[in-house]
Amino acid sequence: MIELNIKESMAGRWFRVILTTITSVGPMLLYLVGGILMLRYDSDLTVGDITVLVALLGRMYGPVNSLLNIQVDWMRSMAMFSRIFEYFDMPVEIQNAPDAITPDHAEGSVEFKHVNFYYEPSRQILKDVTFKLDTGHSIAIVGPSGSGKSTLVNLIPRLYDAVSGEVLFDGINVKKLDLTFLRGNIGVVTQDTYLFNGTIRENLLYVKPEATEAELIDACERANIYDFISNQPNGLDTMVGNRGLKLSGGEKQRLSIARVLLRDPALLIFDEATSALDSISERKIQDAIDPLVSSRTSILIAHRLSTILAADEILVIKDGEIAERGKHKDLVKAGGVYTELYETQFKGAMEPAEEEPEPDEPIGWDGGGSYSGPHRVRRRAAEERVHMEEDFRIYGDSYEEFREEMMRDSERGY
Repeated sequence: MIELNIKESMAGRWFRVILTTITSVGPMLLYLVGGILMLRYDSDLTVGDITVLVALLGRMYGPVNSLLNIQVDWMRSMAMFSRIFEYFDMPVEIQNAPDAITPDHAEGSVEFKHVNFYYEPSRQILKDVTFKLDTGHSIAIVGPSGSGKSTLVNLIPRLYDAVSGEVLFDGINVKKLDLTFLRGNIGVVTQDTYLFNGTIRENLLYVKPEATEAELIDACERANIYDFISNQPNGLDTMVGNRGLKLSGGEKQRLSIARVLLRDPALLIFDEATSALDSISERKIQDAIDPLVSSRTSILIAHRLSTILAADEILVIKDGEIAERGKHKDLVKAGGVYTELYETQFKGAMEPAEEEPEPDEPIGWDGGGSYSGPHRVRRRAAEERVHMEEDFRIYGDSYEEFREEMMRDSERGY
């Protein structure tokens, strides 16, 4: 393939040199020869005749260029097809077992037993991970960036295989299950949503071609996106553009949730589904996620407090290991990794700032740059505080009581 790339570059370079030379020299030769014939040999040629010949020569360059360009196109095509066939010839690493099991239905329970995983032996990603998620329950997975959260959930649909240990789905090792059955019963909503260049209907029907109009509408309503769709002139037949170019980030994410709901999998995985959205879009998506978490088996890789509170159990991952596990209140008081995450991500939004920065002081926000006006930071903090109050109102604790409790714990040194 490297040799083809070199040949393609060389062929294109020499072709352009020769073409430029001929284009420049051709008319000059015609004018030179015509002038000599007219002046020295008293030819019957006229200036008009020479001009016509030059014009004809220019018209001939097009077909000749196309013929000469065949070599360059050929070399370029060979390089492209070599890359394509190289991918086709690559061995498939994840394959069905010869005696793969296809159960009649799936419940959605998941269990990890002493799972270890690495991409390279020199760098261990997951270390002795063990936990169990029963049918109908939910687990939230939190931890610092790069701690192995996404890698952990990728082992369930066998995007990778564990190096050692077992990953069980409904009590059966995922390596023994039929891949089509396994992946067909797992729905994943990721941070980066992919939509095809088509209509909303076509993007939904991709997961279930036989779905009825009523099923499409029901999925969209549960995903909190149907109000937006019904306000469009073409409804479900609205074009979304390449990768959802015509939709906002929140609309794409909710459409992705609707697509997963239409598939109706036994296990739902939300991998940072709201991390890159503004507060309003995040709230709408959270309203769509909360009922799902309470009604079916779910795994949530989350950074938002309300999502974490909605889960039945929280797993804290650090350096590829389960550092802590339990309920929110217990983990906050434990003074470990979760407490540190809580202090950095949540508590700042709950407590009012003691001092306001100077108006011209640049302020960083989440590492995403600097803002010149402090009012934007205060507005963001106020929005987060409103969301916090809503979260605790939903889950049974008043905001003020929770805040006072956390402040008392802080004073006692927890």
